[in-house]
Amino acid sequence: MNTQAPLPRSTAALAEIRCMGAFVRLLARRRIHMPTDHVGSCLRFATGTSARIYRETVVDRSPAEAPCVLVVAFRLRFLRGLGHRLFQWESLLNTPLFVGYPGYVSKLWLAHDQDHVYRGVYEWDGAEDAERYARSLWRVLAIGSVPGTIAYRVVPGLRRDDVLAEPHRLDAIEPGAAAAWWRIVEVM
Repeated sequence: MNTQAPLPRSTAALAEIRCMGAFVRLLARRRIHMPTDHVGSCLRFATGTSARIYRETVVDRSPAEAPCVLVVAFRLRFLRGLGHRLFQWESLLNTPLFVGYPGYVSKLWLAHDQDHVYRGVYEWDGAEDAERYARSLWRVLAIGSVPGTIAYRVVPGLRRDDVLAEPHRLDAIEPGAAAAWWRIVEVM
């Protein structure tokens, strides 16, 4: 797990095409939703940075049998000032690039933090599916991200809402990761 490298371009492209097909089916069946329960909350990370949740996207499905949390981070190139707000509006158009992946449950979209890093906090059903998605997404993110800023962390055995309710559950995941960029320490 956590190979931290993109999938081959052809593999990632095929995964995205399949995902978009699944997106169309989910959309037609009205199974994609954007609840507002978490929107406006801020997540503070072990690095001392924090970011506001600006959108949530969930898919109607049975509860995850093998839940895991996936945190993805990246810093966009050339984005300053009003550009951050425009990216948040535009990012809605990226929904077809992830909701149709096998195992997808939900995503919290986070605005940039004090270091201009964007994060997504997901729940996935199956750590292997979450990692496959993250490594495919890497190819899409690489187009507009600062080189070397794309990272992800898969945390098996936890549901996103459990982590939000009790962030200390992440404390024991990885010894020595006290200041890890992915570790949520508080929900405000």
